[in-house]
Amino acid sequence: MPLVSVPRSRPRPPTGARPRISLRLCLVALLGASCLGGLVHAPVAGATDGGSGGERALRAQLRDLVDTPGGPPGVIVVLQRDGAPRVLRAGVADLETGRPIEPADHMRIASTAKAFSGAVALRLVQEGVLGLDSTLGRTLPRVPRAWRKVTLRQLLNHTSGLPDYTEAPEFVELLLADPRRTFDPRRLLDFVADEPLRFRPGSQYRYSNSDNIAVALMAEAVTHWPYEDLLERIVYRPLGLRDTSLPLGYEMPEPYMHGYSVEPPEPPEDVSEALSASGVWASGGIVSTPRDMTRFIRGYAAGRLTSEAVVREQRRWIEGASEPAGPGRNRAGLGIFRYDTRCGTVLGHTGNFPGYTQLIAATPDGRKSLTFSLTTQVNKTLTPALLERLRTIEENAVCALLRGDRR
Repeated sequence: MPLVSVPRSRPRPPTGARPRISLRLCLVALLGASCLGGLVHAPVAGATDGGSGGERALRAQLRDLVDTPGGPPGVIVVLQRDGAPRVLRAGVADLETGRPIEPADHMRIASTAKAFSGAVALRLVQEGVLGLDSTLGRTLPRVPRAWRKVTLRQLLNHTSGLPDYTEAPEFVELLLADPRRTFDPRRLLDFVADEPLRFRPGSQYRYSNSDNIAVALMAEAVTHWPYEDLLERIVYRPLGLRDTSLPLGYEMPEPYMHGYSVEPPEPPEDVSEALSASGVWASGGIVSTPRDMTRFIRGYAAGRLTSEAVVREQRRWIEGASEPAGPGRNRAGLGIFRYDTRCGTVLGHTGNFPGYTQLIAATPDGRKSLTFSLTTQVNKTLTPALLERLRTIEENAVCALLRGDRR
């Protein structure tokens, strides 16, 4: 039996040839985050530092990143202060056509989707439907006895100790047998339902995909609304997100920036539609655009979706890094991370998925924001050196944003 059941129709992907995708790629996409934790400090600035962190230097760094062996075929950065957004980009959205990336192009937002589940949960906390101390056992009575004392707060700041379902052998075997398989997202935690907690809840930090699946299930249980409808009511409509959705299949809406597996000396492989999003659901399955993500992070970081009292709870920082690590020193809050850079502090989230790497961040008042999207997957497991270089460039982007330097 599923841990919680909400009736939904599940579209099946069309039959046909499936793209080649390596074992390594599948596993890194879903398992790479689970072994990371603790506080992450800023990398040492190197040749890509760019000095003042101005936009001209940042544009050159983006071009260099695209030209780097193993680098992304395309990258887009949207910087917005009080006025119109400024778009910096390099490379292309599609290697076959050479089309440049546009802010309205769809993309997989990966684990930045965890900020969306955070937004839903915190709104329900404000409305009194959930509490930060609400437990899994009280909200989802069918969860294993060992999990029952885990609280919503611990799920949102990754101190729950829940075993990560993406590490379960059965889940991995099913994924590798059919990367486009449509999982029932409300049964993902069943893969680890017979496992104990990894540690006592609240005693340590460990980034886990299971946490945000549980958050979405709790939200559904107390509202009796499907999570997809809660996203529409609580997040999409209030923030004006017109091109954001949570699909269960593998197909991307047009237009979209193609995501690639880049493993020199092999040519880049288009993996945009290689995996179904159903296997990550509330933990990383959302599809959006740089334009919508800019709107989202400006509202979310500023606390526009909830109350000041809830925002204060959200910003009780603990040691913990997003995956992949963001710029500067990383610390974790409830569904959001704090990035302390040499030029100042921004709040946001990162993510990675086959073909895509994401950073969204904004100042705590939401008036300055950046959206940073790559068309390949970069993380500590796959490309550690490239990740450190990326983090330096991301910090330079934060500096360009905060200083307002367009030179």
